[in-house]
Amino acid sequence: MNQAARRIGRTLALVLPVVLVLSGTLAVTRVPWAAPNAESQVLTASSNNASTVATARAQHEVLRDRLLKELQEKNPGVALTHLQEATNGRPSLARYCVGIARTLGQAAVRKLGQRKAQSYARPVCDTAYATGVVQGH
Repeated sequence: MNQAARRIGRTLALVLPVVLVLSGTLAVTRVPWAAPNAESQVLTASSNNASTVATARAQHEVLRDRLLKELQEKNPGVALTHLQEATNGRPSLARYCVGIARTLGQAAVRKLGQRKAQSYARPVCDTAYATGVVQGH
């Protein structure tokens, strides 16, 4: 009797997990996740609704991207002036000022070289722009 109980126990230990996994998988595949006409309800990367979710970005990210574009189109001085104006106008952006100025410094080095980029340094957000110039080298 003891031998038979062990054999049954081993069999259940091997078969039971497989049965549970298969039954769970089958149960999930049979759940009606979507309406019968699901094609119009599925969101894809090309869907109009998908792009509206991706455009919600933080103000400091929008500011950083705009200033980087200005730096490329004009010069670092213009971007730094607009950074100072933005942080003065919206104090909530002040905590991002150092990071943005450092990023501008690194981008200025890529565009102009270290010596010319350093000539635009000014005390916007302490010395973060100059730090970015040094890091960009």
